[in-house]
Amino acid sequence: MSAAAILLAAGLGTRMKSRLPKALHPLAGRPMLNHLIAACEGVFDRVVVVVGPDMPALEAAAHPHATVVQAERLGTGHAALQAFPLLAGFDGDVAVLYADNPLITPDTLKRLRAARDNAGLALLAMRPADPARYGRVLQNAAGDVTRIVEFAEANEEERAVGLCNAGVLCAPAEKLFGWLRQVRNDNRAGEYYLPDVVPLAVADGDRVTAVEAPEAELRGINSRVELAAAEAEIQARLRRQAMEQGATLIQPDSVVFSYDTTLGRDVTVQPNVVFGPGVTVEDGVEIRAFSHLEGCVVREGALVGPYARLRPGTDVGPRAHIGNFVELKNAQVAEGAKANHLSYIGDASIGAGSNIGAGTITCNYDGFAKHRTEIGAGVFVGSHTTLVAPIALGDGSMTAAGSVLTRDVAADAMAFARARPAEKPGAAAAFRAARRKEKN
Repeated sequence: MSAAAILLAAGLGTRMKSRLPKALHPLAGRPMLNHLIAACEGVFDRVVVVVGPDMPALEAAAHPHATVVQAERLGTGHAALQAFPLLAGFDGDVAVLYADNPLITPDTLKRLRAARDNAGLALLAMRPADPARYGRVLQNAAGDVTRIVEFAEANEEERAVGLCNAGVLCAPAEKLFGWLRQVRNDNRAGEYYLPDVVPLAVADGDRVTAVEAPEAELRGINSRVELAAAEAEIQARLRRQAMEQGATLIQPDSVVFSYDTTLGRDVTVQPNVVFGPGVTVEDGVEIRAFSHLEGCVVREGALVGPYARLRPGTDVGPRAHIGNFVELKNAQVAEGAKANHLSYIGDASIGAGSNIGAGTITCNYDGFAKHRTEIGAGVFVGSHTTLVAPIALGDGSMTAAGSVLTRDVAADAMAFARARPAEKPGAAAAFRAARRKEKN
């Protein structure tokens, strides 16, 4: 049977104290909403995102999935009902989820769908360490859900129940939208609440079942503190995944991953390494401490760091060495090339086996446009060479230390571009004497 997911993302996130919609706050380099969309895409055939008015960035993040605007924020039940026009005539199951529950896994969503096959309504529940603020899921002797009671309205016996509502539910489309139309707003806030469909389902004689999942997956994010806790959870998942797939993390808790970081086998990552979005590291690479990588590829057997920065567009070739305090941006480094110390290589290509001396700079920006530096194979670039792009160094060429080069260098040539040394005997002593006289 086909199934659709409605993702509620209209909340402003007042407690986040931010101009950014809550659902766009990032976890592991990706907005919360997109984490949830990714989990849903492997489980549901259709995804509809409910956004608030004037949220173009949220609509863009949801693309290519359909969005609908909740013009008035009248509660979660009202928000879910806004998706009806986009799902009119849909005869499969519909699940309703919250964008601020971004850590739900596809496996949990599959269990939710499977549970719905044997019940009129299935919901997700958890047993949190501190259940105080959650609604309690009340069950009969057979384990079927009878109702959900909010903490503020629960008596002592009900508050002692450890099973708590996570808010996510799944039901046949026709029944769900029918129940949503019956939900009333006779409460203190005057809003229509999604959990109120549970007693309506029970009243209709439909069996309601609860699917338990870990609190780490189901807890909501409403503040920066909770965002930090969710970040810690997703980082723990990513670290474990990397190690299970064959990478060594010397000090796992100090390594920061992005949602899409890919590490090959026998990769070693030393402490305090940060992976931004878009990084692929092939087998046998060593990333040394305090390095930062984003939008780059590091090929098999390469060595990076410590204190290296690899920026977007960089491709480090097999067995290449990128050393301490070296920054690469949109640079392609061929097999076995080395830049071991204190260099900036931007908008450049470095041929196989070339050596970049300490302090080398590619001057790639003239204030208006970026220009490339092309360094051939087997080139030796002397320390403190400044390469003013556009410029090309031919295969096997060399540059003298301290040179400032503005013209191409032919293959196997040696380039010098620095002032001729001059010495004036006694000039330093005379200078100091003059300065002392001025002070007196």
